[in-house]
Amino acid sequence: MILTVLAVPVLVLGFLIAALFIWALSDEGDPRAGALKKVTCAEALAFGGASPPAHAHVGNCTMQQGIDTAYAAVLRMPREDVRDWLRETYPNAPQARSDASCGAVCLDVSHEDGLPATAEAHVVQVRVEYENAETARVRFSAFTM
Repeated sequence: MILTVLAVPVLVLGFLIAALFIWALSDEGDPRAGALKKVTCAEALAFGGASPPAHAHVGNCTMQQGIDTAYAAVLRMPREDVRDWLRETYPNAPQARSDASCGAVCLDVSHEDGLPATAEAHVVQVRVEYENAETARVRFSAFTM
């Protein structure tokens, strides 16, 4: 009789501990589980300390959150405005470069080399490809590390 009385609480406690471990190891329902989430491009750009360029057509903008947070934005804008927008947005950053490894124009900025203090991101990467003589496709990426 005493064994029965003692066995029930031990079994219940064991079940609760096992359930707690299963719940803790599960990602289900966790908003940080890594799924892409659509966001406004203004939000994606602001995370990297930028604002939408004038005359830009916004495309797909997303946020992914796990251990780190990453925002991505794809914009189309007049080709002639790209370098001015980058200089105005990141005045203390290194000059944007052009080389075969990254496309028509590339810029990598961190807090150590010119990212504004308002940026929540640790790093911003901008990759620009010229679609034609008038239009540039801008891929903007801002993330924490």
